[in-house]
Amino acid sequence: MAGPAAAASRVALVIGNAAYVSVPVLDNTLNDANDMAATLEDLGFQVILGTDRDRQQMEELIARFGVAAKAADVALFFYAGHAFQVADRNYLVPLDFRMTRPEQAIDQTVRLDGVLDIMSASPGLKIVLLDACRDNPLRLPDGDGLARVGSAADFLIAYATQPDSVAYDGEGRNGTFTEALLSHVRTPAQDISEMMISVRKDVIARTGGQQIPWESSSLTRQFRFDDAPPTATPETILYQVAARTVDPSLLRLYVQRYPDGTHVNEVLALLSQNAGDLTTARRSMEPDQEGGEQLWQLAQRSRLAPLFESYARNYPEGPHAAEAGRMLAELGTETRPGPARQCELLGTHPRDGTETTPGVPFELLARNAAEAIAACEEAMRLDPRQAKYLALLARAFAAAGLRKRAVELYSTAAERGDLRAMVSLALLKESGDGIAQDPEGAHALYERAAAAGSADAAINLAVALLEGGPNPADRARGIALMQQASAAGSAIATFNLGVLAQEGQFGDRADALPLFERAAREGEPRGYRAAAILLDEGRGTARNPAFAAVQLLLGVASDDGSLLRELTEQGQNWSRDTLLSLQQRLARAGLYQGHPDGVPGPMLAHALEAWRNGGFDNSVLSV
Repeated sequence: MAGPAAAASRVALVIGNAAYVSVPVLDNTLNDANDMAATLEDLGFQVILGTDRDRQQMEELIARFGVAAKAADVALFFYAGHAFQVADRNYLVPLDFRMTRPEQAIDQTVRLDGVLDIMSASPGLKIVLLDACRDNPLRLPDGDGLARVGSAADFLIAYATQPDSVAYDGEGRNGTFTEALLSHVRTPAQDISEMMISVRKDVIARTGGQQIPWESSSLTRQFRFDDAPPTATPETILYQVAARTVDPSLLRLYVQRYPDGTHVNEVLALLSQNAGDLTTARRSMEPDQEGGEQLWQLAQRSRLAPLFESYARNYPEGPHAAEAGRMLAELGTETRPGPARQCELLGTHPRDGTETTPGVPFELLARNAAEAIAACEEAMRLDPRQAKYLALLARAFAAAGLRKRAVELYSTAAERGDLRAMVSLALLKESGDGIAQDPEGAHALYERAAAAGSADAAINLAVALLEGGPNPADRARGIALMQQASAAGSAIATFNLGVLAQEGQFGDRADALPLFERAAREGEPRGYRAAAILLDEGRGTARNPAFAAVQLLLGVASDDGSLLRELTEQGQNWSRDTLLSLQQRLARAGLYQGHPDGVPGPMLAHALEAWRNGGFDNSVLSV
């Protein structure tokens, strides 16, 4: 099988148009283009950037790109702006576009086919990312959305939304699709196909399923934007950095972003110290290079202003200090968000959380229900097209104890296609909470939501079919639904498939390990322990104590403390070879002080506790 594409020669053309002459101005496209260009440059691309360009200028940029792409291993085209389709052909709208008659439209645009033709001459991988069709104002026949495009080998063409549909601007700095791209493109060791699953999951969550990114791929090789070795999830890294620096702003940021996080008790314990003790602890923690790199990588991935501020404060002489200042200037001083963004921040369901919009537990929403209701009602008034605000308003009313009103709003949002509303309404019908108990009606809602792309609905149906529930067990369809949820980015579904594979009920037993590894990467920390067991015992895969130790280290850093307790209290259940590798790696991180011997004991427990609480070191995870 072909290996990953080399990063030696990468070229990108990035175009963003916003200040149109005769069609509506777009809010986020210049930010989209500038942010994508900066990110691609950091990832080793030679970038040709054009913003607010007319037709002639766009054609000149495309010609320059074509010349550079002829010798590139990877050629990438990103476009943010207006676009439309006519007769299954796609056209990008330049800044000077003017249309007095429909038949003039095509002559004043840039053909997407022309860009694809130029890229076809490149010998390497070709990637096209189109954040276009933002509710097209042109009103041409068959003009809404972009048409599906076929491609030659080694192309991946990704659209902000499915063919013939429109995409939404985001409520923050970037469009919804670009924001999701920027949140995942820096994930180390992630293949582009896996990245697009994560992007799709985030966009579906942010729009309630009304916008579903779509791609067409004929790639014959793997490609990773970031070839660095895999590391822990952003949640784990944020905790590690916060614990390492004892920075109150980062500790509070962790609680804000992960109110149900696996480290929230440790963070609250640190924050409960009085200010003097916390200051003393901070002074005793000299900023180190490893912690600085962790913080910087996390800031780049999440693009949150508090992380750049923390880097500038804790590492003023660090190698990225100037870039941190530039990012802070671009992101700007955080101000109180508008009602739409406030509605999202206060009411988003935890299962719909993204890198930029953390989910809110029901109990926390209940404490802020009045504020959430006011924000979501205003968001509905300002943008009545988006059913997600109805669903968020319904959740706020439910948290306030006003179930009847919540059911009414959930029903309306579900009729308009919001996936979270369908699932929430189905749960209420199952339990009879605020509405007559209706198992059949709940099942119908799950079916509808699953068919429209809801991973949660697919999981609920799958569990019922695998276990029997109110309906006869149907193992084949239950597994198919679990696969559907996994393909949609559900870490829980992927973990469940790993369990089924391990038990011989799905695929091959050898499938269990990659499924557990993927579930862990996607945010299910139980996947690390499950993978470690298979590698430690050689169950369904070759025995590999070194790799088992890496999985254990990632699991100890990521879960709620269960694996640390297990290794402390029942370490003898693991092989001596795996424990020896674990001790050796902790010794390389400066945490294990004894002579590695593969025997569990207090010294190993102490080292693992230090590893979990701020001692994470990427350099010891290589195999």
